[in-house]
Amino acid sequence: MEIKGKGAVVVGGASGMARATAEQLSEKGARVAILDLPSSAGTEVAAAIGNGTSFFPCDVTDAEGVEAALAGAVEALGALHIAVNTAGGGIAKKTISKKGPHPLDDFRGVIELNLIATFNLNRLQAWAMHENEPEDDERGVIINTASIAAYEGQIGQVAYSAAKAGIAGMSLTMARELGSYGIRVNAIAPSLFSTGITAGIPDEFADALTKDAAFPKRMGRPIEYARLALAIVENPMLNGGTIRLDAGQHFAPK
Repeated sequence: MEIKGKGAVVVGGASGMARATAEQLSEKGARVAILDLPSSAGTEVAAAIGNGTSFFPCDVTDAEGVEAALAGAVEALGALHIAVNTAGGGIAKKTISKKGPHPLDDFRGVIELNLIATFNLNRLQAWAMHENEPEDDERGVIINTASIAAYEGQIGQVAYSAAKAGIAGMSLTMARELGSYGIRVNAIAPSLFSTGITAGIPDEFADALTKDAAFPKRMGRPIEYARLALAIVENPMLNGGTIRLDAGQHFAPK
């Protein structure tokens, strides 16, 4: 899909990989709307990106709030062609520990934040995209964010791994369901990236965390996620899959 002139929503776009993606999409000529928490720097980031970039505050675990924010974004953009979804997070708890079994509400919370929130975004984004006039038979592209923890989650990541595996698992089925509308669905599975709390990790600790990578032996940079996201948008043969973005790293058990 040609990026120039398209409407793009970037969820989580006030920081990290999503912010870099929003910046790159805008530079390529897309009209961009950022969705992120009300407490985020979304207003400032949208102003810094410029080119008419807008910000719509919402919490992805608030289904009604997400629907309203997305509707506002689509109205502001005129149409939705590109959706990049990165919001999520995890906890560090084992299935059982000295304190007892994994709290069920904590597990549910991680599934809600990552998997259910992503699906809610996808169903609403796809509905908006299906109304577009096709361009080379294509109406839209959805990009979700999984993790290499979906494949080799570390000890203490049982909830996060389950949630991210669910995101990866949706890609092909959803792509098949939306193919007749000309909508593609892919996921990116990053390893450790220098965003959020990891951005402040000392070099020696970061080196230890990435020592199992093939090359480069460092944390990923937000721009590297953004470049892959744009490549997915521009290449119509990328569909129904999850692409690892990990420098050849496979997480050790701990």
